[in-house]
Amino acid sequence: MPSPIPAPIQGQKYISLTTLRKTGAGVATPVWFGEEDGKLYVMTRSDMGKTKRIRNNPQVRVAPCTIRGKVTGPEFPATARILRPEEHTRARKAINRKYWMSRIPLIWARTDTYIEISFG
Repeated sequence: MPSPIPAPIQGQKYISLTTLRKTGAGVATPVWFGEEDGKLYVMTRSDMGKTKRIRNNPQVRVAPCTIRGKVTGPEFPATARILRPEEHTRARKAINRKYWMSRIPLIWARTDTYIEISFG
């Protein structure tokens, strides 16, 4: 069965995650992500703007990008969900498999929120 993750996103190093303000204006942020079972996982902090915007509106857009956020491919609509604490382990493992730096505890000590992104 083919993955629901769009081919231009699969295997990329960074994605541009665009969340929507209450006004409808998009705010793009380059993020690391893990891939598992047709979903993307992103780690962040609960006090970040993207987390607040996802709480208000789970509709997001995702595109491949550079580390600086320059979009390098097509953008895809998706739905984001803030994971409950008991779901964090799966998301963390997906991210750790891809990025060795994510395993350094001091750098990511304040990460307390994980987001699941689904397509379709």
